[in-house]
Amino acid sequence: MNKELKTETQLPQTIVMPSAYILSEQISLYGERDCLGFGNKDFYVKEIQRELAIKTIIENHYSKKVYNGTYINLGVFDKTGLIGVLQYGYAMNPASCGSVVKDTSMDEYLELNRMWLSDETQIKYPESRAISYSIKYIKRKFPKIKWIQSFADERCGGFGIVYQACSFDFYGEHKSTFWELDNVVYHNSMMTSKKAGGKKYDLLQANKERCTSHTLRQFRYIKFLNQKWKKKCLLEQKPYIKHYAM
Repeated sequence: MNKELKTETQLPQTIVMPSAYILSEQISLYGERDCLGFGNKDFYVKEIQRELAIKTIIENHYSKKVYNGTYINLGVFDKTGLIGVLQYGYAMNPASCGSVVKDTSMDEYLELNRMWLSDETQIKYPESRAISYSIKYIKRKFPKIKWIQSFADERCGGFGIVYQACSFDFYGEHKSTFWELDNVVYHNSMMTSKKAGGKKYDLLQANKERCTSHTLRQFRYIKFLNQKWKKKCLLEQKPYIKHYAM
């Protein structure tokens, strides 16, 4: 029997403070409340079950898939209920963090792996607000995190204006190969690596003649939660892109 997903009303009771941290009602032995999210009664981000996050991303995100390296799952809520999901975790190559920011260990950085927000919300600038609120939550819940990385994907036709609005630093662009099969787009690693792709690798290899190759740009953004670590960045910071050029 499939385990039923908890809805927001089934989650443990919480205290929501205006424009502040969302704290658990239960107090620990040390007299502290666990941080569950950040926001206000009209718009907030809050921890949700991994299963619910996965279901929401698969149903709504353009990629129709999730990354197994994700371990922080945040729901985005307005007055109507759940309107989005943010998933944070490791990069595709988790150990590569030291080649981006010197001396970084795998538990000192995060990558925003997936983000989806409904177009139906009446909240203004929901993407940038959700990211900003999630960062406030991360800084309190995971104080060891020094920086957060994310990529704006040309598949979405954008260059990262949402990250610019959240004061991320821009570190240039690179080109990546993607493969399209039956209107679903897969990263090149899914095609070339059995270890990385798993069942997706088998699917792509079995239908290789039907796959269409695309070379697209990805734009790298980094948010330093500890500014001392910015000095350790091995990449050259670039000025923001203001106009999208093909």
